[in-house]
Amino acid sequence: MKKILGLALVATMALGSASVALARDGCGRGAFRGPGGHCRPINGGNVVVVRPLVGVYYQGRGYWDGRQYWQHRYRHHNGWRYR
Repeated sequence: MKKILGLALVATMALGSASVALARDGCGRGAFRGPGGHCRPINGGNVVVVRPLVGVYYQGRGYWDGRQYWQHRYRHHNGWRYR
């Protein structure tokens, strides 16, 4: 009987100390779950989003034209042409 009570006590302690999933999980960096489960930005927080700049060469990738990376670019009619 003592062994069963001891085992039940250990199982209760193990289940009671299990970590609970946070509500903000799954919303991404700088966001939390609001009413209805929708993701909302942190109030008053500074969230910086870094996006690649158009026409800039990125080492190992190429030039970014806003849609995809290209290895080469050249001047063409007052603009750039990528290939």
